[in-house]
Amino acid sequence: MGSVIGRQSPLGQSFFIPKPTLTEKNLPDLTGKVCIVTGGNAGVGFEVCRILYGRNATVYLAGRSEDKCRKAISSIVEPLATKPTGSLKFLKLDLADLSSIKSSADEFLGQEKRLDWLCNNAGVMLAPAGSKGTQNHELHMVTNCLGPWLFTRLLHPILSSTAGTSAPNTVRVSWAGSVVIDLYSPKKGIPLNSNGVPDLPLSNPQTLYAISKAGNLFYASEYGKLCTEQNARVVSTCFNPGNLKTELQRYVGPVRSFFQNFMLHPAILGAYTELYSGFSPDVTTENNGCYIAPWGRIGRVRPDVQQSCKGAEEGGNGIAKAFWDWSEKECKPYM
Repeated sequence: MGSVIGRQSPLGQSFFIPKPTLTEKNLPDLTGKVCIVTGGNAGVGFEVCRILYGRNATVYLAGRSEDKCRKAISSIVEPLATKPTGSLKFLKLDLADLSSIKSSADEFLGQEKRLDWLCNNAGVMLAPAGSKGTQNHELHMVTNCLGPWLFTRLLHPILSSTAGTSAPNTVRVSWAGSVVIDLYSPKKGIPLNSNGVPDLPLSNPQTLYAISKAGNLFYASEYGKLCTEQNARVVSTCFNPGNLKTELQRYVGPVRSFFQNFMLHPAILGAYTELYSGFSPDVTTENNGCYIAPWGRIGRVRPDVQQSCKGAEEGGNGIAKAFWDWSEKECKPYM
């Protein structure tokens, strides 16, 4: 077994981090495997796509801008003297427009008969207050939560069928978390009103981002439970890629950016965290809903947030289930 840790402080997720255990040097050959990486045109997602392609996987680089994605594909493929046997393909995906996501899923399903790893890597951070998606949802909530939820649910049948014909614990869905779950999310992770609707602090982008990341932890937990109930054999986890120098920092102000640069790590290290989530033998259906810390360790978030992942019958408060149910209601018209 690899590194398995308990409750890890934000400091322990940011400094003096143990070396990664899964990198491009020891990742198994992925011939025949099919993966989707959202937000694969830049930052961590780009590095993940580069590594997967180098290990012979068929990789769908999913993003909103075709031009940026195709440039990313070219920058991965063209420098290689010897081309891997897999492929890199563009998949149009706009997570901020719920009405467009089904066509993206259908486009993929029209080309492939299997899906081994869905890496919900894409996201937005610290978008200006008042930013909204196409259907007027708060931008962090739709891009980081509702969009990935809908995309995953639409791909659930192919994930389940792939798992049914694959080795145990090899078909996975990974959800993007962050250390901000511990640092800035409200008590219990997401505040819900009496109707089970998120009560969002619309003037506070930092808290909005943290809430959306807690939402992804809740999705990892609830999707894992769904797969267990259906005997779908799909592994579902939430990863904190680490504090990284990526395009995700584009909304950070210049003063904060200056000081943050002293604490940020190269994007490739975040890619190793995501690879651990997607391929480490440490991670199985027994760990469904777990939180993966940099650069690939099974950890835990704040106790109050962890309690939200549990239903009342498990001694928790059921907030994760309530958030899942709200997400389903919001996305139902687009399924």
